[in-house]
Amino acid sequence: MELWYTEEHTENVRFSIKVKEHLYTAKSPFQTIDFFSSEEFGTFFTLDGLMMVNEKDEFIYHDMITHVAMATNPYVKKALVIGGGDGGTVRELTRYPGIETIDMVEIDEMVVRASQKYLPLTASQLDNHRVNLYFEDGIRFIHGKKKEYDLILVDSTDPIGPGEGLFSKAFYQDCFNALTDTGILINQHESPYYDRDVREMKRAHNKLKELFPISKVYQFHMPTYPSGYWLFGFASKTLDPLKDHQREAWEELGLDTKYYNSDLHQGCFSLPSFVKNMLEE
Repeated sequence: MELWYTEEHTENVRFSIKVKEHLYTAKSPFQTIDFFSSEEFGTFFTLDGLMMVNEKDEFIYHDMITHVAMATNPYVKKALVIGGGDGGTVRELTRYPGIETIDMVEIDEMVVRASQKYLPLTASQLDNHRVNLYFEDGIRFIHGKKKEYDLILVDSTDPIGPGEGLFSKAFYQDCFNALTDTGILINQHESPYYDRDVREMKRAHNKLKELFPISKVYQFHMPTYPSGYWLFGFASKTLDPLKDHQREAWEELGLDTKYYNSDLHQGCFSLPSFVKNMLEE
């Protein structure tokens, strides 16, 4: 008997992967966690039945959430990751020797422990000596902090369940307060394709525009996310990702990246007209 994982992208669209083995399932206080193995995508991880990470294309997401900001400010000393329980974002940050401290706040410890066991590809640096793990609510963690971080990466799920509060204006205000004057916020910005995702994309963008003097959106291709077309938001008090792009300083680091590069840094902010129009509405 064949076993297939199927995710419903809309009422009329489904995405399926043939499964070799169902490796793990558990229900935490927050969500249902599953790990599968497959021929096409290797090991993949889902929360409440939705694709989070797989071995084949995880590098795309983790490159783009991390290196766009780091190439704008390669001199980050203290970084915060909110969410990101699979560890891939932390893994990319640890490649920068100049970063002294990486705090990761993940509400669900079960996600982290299962990722360490079943997805060592992404979770390999969670025990790095510069990394501090906090298993608590990221909204509460950041509240009240003032000018503490040079970089905040919000590696969140969709705005449902545990991830819902990470799309609120109050949370973005707390991020603004917690950033240094040259600090950068990167947030998962949903997709401009299906109606449900479009609504959340617009809401997030409008909230950030109200708070940050610089607020831009950039794109990347994520084959296993709904529509395959996904966005991140870039927000800062002073740094513009295009005008302040530190191309030479970043390239001197000699990082070997599979998706991100300096040309892509410039190009990913060149959005299609239909996306630009949506963001301006």
